[in-house]
Amino acid sequence: MFPNHNWGEWNDSQLQPTIQRLMKGYNRYLRPNFNEGPVEIGMSLDIASIDAISEINMDYTATIFLRQRWRDSRLVFPGNESVSVDGRLVSLLWIPDTFIPDSKRSFLHDVTVENRLIRIFSNGTVLYALRITATIACNMDLTKYPMDRQVCTLQLESWGYNLQDVVFYWTRGNDSVRGLDTLRLAQYSVESYYTTVSEADSIQSWCYILRCRRNVLFFILETYVPSILLVVLSWVSFWISQSSVPARTCIGVTTVLTMTTLMMGARTSLPNANCFIKAIDVYLGICFTFIFGALLEYACAHFYTMQHQTVEDLHRDLLRELNESNGNGSIPIISSTQPNQSMPGQGCGLSSVKDASRRAASVFIVENPHNIDRHARTVFPTAFLFVNILYWLYYLFL
Repeated sequence: MFPNHNWGEWNDSQLQPTIQRLMKGYNRYLRPNFNEGPVEIGMSLDIASIDAISEINMDYTATIFLRQRWRDSRLVFPGNESVSVDGRLVSLLWIPDTFIPDSKRSFLHDVTVENRLIRIFSNGTVLYALRITATIACNMDLTKYPMDRQVCTLQLESWGYNLQDVVFYWTRGNDSVRGLDTLRLAQYSVESYYTTVSEADSIQSWCYILRCRRNVLFFILETYVPSILLVVLSWVSFWISQSSVPARTCIGVTTVLTMTTLMMGARTSLPNANCFIKAIDVYLGICFTFIFGALLEYACAHFYTMQHQTVEDLHRDLLRELNESNGNGSIPIISSTQPNQSMPGQGCGLSSVKDASRRAASVFIVENPHNIDRHARTVFPTAFLFVNILYWLYYLFL
């Protein structure tokens, strides 16, 4: 349309008559109301999309339509109509130097041309709109992940002007930010949002604050339910005979290894350098403790079973020897140089030692090792249910 010309190289013959008159003597390097007070700039936002919220990078990416409106008395023209100007003519006008302080990366959409809009009204009001995508830092508290709520902000400031030059305001209060009511996020639900304006050191910043809650259903199906099933699977060994060593050992080792793999997989989507102890880490640790406890339970039960069998074998051998000696009519004789003096004292000492050792050993001996499995069938599910109640009450309601 205008060949062989770049931005800022327009001449009078290429502009409409109205624009020619407006641009005559216009200095785009001076703000409106220069030496007459600050220029008031109204702001509004349309949130087109929030593409990603990253816990690893602590940021979110949003595509927004930013609209700024101010009055420039140098652009007043007769009538009550407005003039839409090609976005490439922005280089001819004064525009605010607005920027996003917390932005990590941002760009202006330029397909098929730069997505800018300039509209000049007859009273000198200028509407300047543009479409940008920005990746904005968001400090997250992940201690209750995945039952967490996050607060993210989009803060806007003037790069070079202070309160004596530029004053920002939201054109419609909280209604100045639109699009969040119909917004759909992958892991979050929008709870509330509001706008605010703050001033510090003669610098004015205005931002909208977004509060969102993570959808926990996905994590229940992906992590919590498999963890619970693994814990329940480890309890199956309580109903398997203690003599089936390979079966019970296989169940215990398999559930421990599977739980370890599940814990490692749950950490891949979170920052490794994050020092937070997250709610999901606590739950996976609880499940791992119960699974490992079931494996230790079988180790203890098997140990006491073998010990019980050893004691029974010793008693059986002693009874066999006694029966054999009684059948032969012989009585064990203990030879001694002074039998009348030494035997009574030695018998009394040996009996007291035997009684003391028997009492000490009875502390570590289980009379019926099969009772260990019977008690475990009740103790493990009850304890796991109690811990789950405390866990969900704390992280959901406290």
